[in-house]
Amino acid sequence: MRLVRGSINDVIRDRSVTNALVDIASETGDPVVRVWTPPRQIAFGRRDTTTDGYARARSIAVERGYEPVERDVGGSAVAYTGRTVAFAHAVPIDGGRNGIDRRYRETIDSLARALGDVGATVSRGEPDRSFCPGDHSIQGSGKIAGIAQRVRKSSALVGGCVIARSSDRLSIANVLDPIYAELDIPFDSDSIGSVANAGGPDDERAVIDALEDVLTAGGDSSVVSAVELADGGP
Repeated sequence: MRLVRGSINDVIRDRSVTNALVDIASETGDPVVRVWTPPRQIAFGRRDTTTDGYARARSIAVERGYEPVERDVGGSAVAYTGRTVAFAHAVPIDGGRNGIDRRYRETIDSLARALGDVGATVSRGEPDRSFCPGDHSIQGSGKIAGIAQRVRKSSALVGGCVIARSSDRLSIANVLDPIYAELDIPFDSDSIGSVANAGGPDDERAVIDALEDVLTAGGDSSVVSAVELADGGP
């Protein structure tokens, strides 16, 4: 198991680290875990880019201090405030798309266990008109987390976001409300939850530590610096 630690302020360099995880899993045969707080951004999904309001949605992101980026997986726009937690788990596979549902189930179970470990009361699913609506979500006083998956020939990457702080609910609602209106996607800002509002700590560091522990099964891991990876290191 390899554990990548650290965040990078530059959005493109930070994204390059996560993209490298699948290559590491493919080349070494070792699972790789990263849990961190990405820099401030709006990550748009593929379907967002085909809507008439996409250009205006990007402009709204910029006007409100978020860098707009496009991601390869997942549904609609997700906001990262700079305190929002992200996680990524890359695993080697033997080819084909078998195992997709199992990996989703295992990741949902791991995420629910980690949030329960820090005192949050959560369940599977999401409220109606949630951000980035999908089948693989965690809720507790609103949607807290969503999960997506990308599969390659010899590795798969399962990842998602977790809203930790109570204050992030308002920050995310304020930017996603006008963006979802431009994308013509039903959205209820009251559907946003957080770990803190579900009974857990108002602290992203506690969430990161809990997720790291669960995703690495609490075992020994070889720690790799995110900055090293961004600079082309091992």
